[in-house]
Amino acid sequence: MRAFLLGTFLILVQGLALADNPARLVIHGGAGTIERSKITPELERQYTEALSRALRAGHAVLAGGGAPVDAVVAAITIMEDSPLFNAGKGAVFTHEGRNELDASIMDGSTRAAGAVASVTTIRNPILAARAVMQRSPHVMMIGAGAEAFAKEAGLELVDPAYFRTEQRWQQLQEAIAGQQVLLDHGGPAQPKDEKRGTVGAVALDAHGNLAAGTSTGGMTNKRWGRVGDSPIIGAGTWADNRSVAVSATGTGEMFIRSAAAHQIASRVMYAGESPADAATHTLEEIAAISGDGGLIVLDAKGNYAMKFNTEGMYRGTIGADGVPWVGIYGEPEKPVAP
Repeated sequence: MRAFLLGTFLILVQGLALADNPARLVIHGGAGTIERSKITPELERQYTEALSRALRAGHAVLAGGGAPVDAVVAAITIMEDSPLFNAGKGAVFTHEGRNELDASIMDGSTRAAGAVASVTTIRNPILAARAVMQRSPHVMMIGAGAEAFAKEAGLELVDPAYFRTEQRWQQLQEAIAGQQVLLDHGGPAQPKDEKRGTVGAVALDAHGNLAAGTSTGGMTNKRWGRVGDSPIIGAGTWADNRSVAVSATGTGEMFIRSAAAHQIASRVMYAGESPADAATHTLEEIAAISGDGGLIVLDAKGNYAMKFNTEGMYRGTIGADGVPWVGIYGEPEKPVAP
């Protein structure tokens, strides 16, 4: 009887602990000049629906007792398969007319991490990043080597034409034309991109374990094998159960120079800042060196922040109740009906 009562007590205590530490998923789909006047109601509906599907996919993993890493992958895969976001199917073009994809993932319970960069045939780069983390002794693989590894791992490879969308192709043509105009007038060689496209997710399970992941097609009209912050652990992605999980989107060079994701974790761990304050202060550091963008941050108690210093950021969150909340512009997130 005593053993039975003790077991019942432990179950109740565990139940209370789980109630005090609910699972949560937070996502972003890129930050930048996202103005309501430039987005039709139909396109806004499409973004809202895509973000909601990503949130529900990740929530289903957590609700079923799955790992935060798998919830992150589930959410990001949905966004990689959508032409709306600059990741996977919707990736932007390089100056040479290629789609070069980057992704990274990190497990907060072990600080294991994986990343791929400059891949052109892996349908879902986030799956390759997870495979690097779980099935190799390495953290980052690039280019042809990463693709050979992905093939051995049984991941789906596609013809590079899979990633082509007419909208992204026209954006490249406009960027090249704009670049020439700027060069003719003595301006910078790279015109300002209106939208910092990248997707990311951070997840927390009921036991306080965190994970983070980020995936991107990079920068329109990029050259010379340029790689931004998204596949770099500590810049675009970070997860540590002792502090926070972070995914970033924005001017990648400035996020690298700021070690943005790790800076947030350090502010939380060593300075005792909240996720919201740490994200705000880090964005201030990035702005000081002429960068902008956004950050999603989640700690092991379920506290989270979705911060950006641009006109908007595609974003959302979902908690234990399974109701997705989504935002696009600089206003509070709204619940999405089933």
